[in-house]
Amino acid sequence: MDAVEDPQDVEHVARRFAAAVDAQDWHALSELLSPTFSARYVHTGETFTRESFVAANRDYPGAQRFVLEDVVASVDQAVLRARVSPVSGTGDTYYVASFATVRDGLVEDLVEVWTDVVATEPPPHRAGGTPA
Repeated sequence: MDAVEDPQDVEHVARRFAAAVDAQDWHALSELLSPTFSARYVHTGETFTRESFVAANRDYPGAQRFVLEDVVASVDQAVLRARVSPVSGTGDTYYVASFATVRDGLVEDLVEVWTDVVATEPPPHRAGGTPA
């Protein structure tokens, strides 16, 4: 039976994950992922191992900011919400929700749901909405 994680520890792992991605510290990111880590991108159906997940992030063209906007943790899971945008300030901004399972202080499983490019205004058919 797996050890029960403290939700504060799980949140700390999630925050370290976000900080490593934001700093583009691929060694630190790799160290936070379990040797049996698996990840899945819902929007494309891609799956990743620890090594291929780090490589996918490392090899993404252009430097990106990964700004953590919210994190919620439970006994062994954390949900992160982040804004991802170019360091240069020019280019597309995306949002991602990351659902992580944490065991023994490492991310064991990750499911990410990415948005399309963020619109600057609501669509015309939705009257009354206020852009964020």
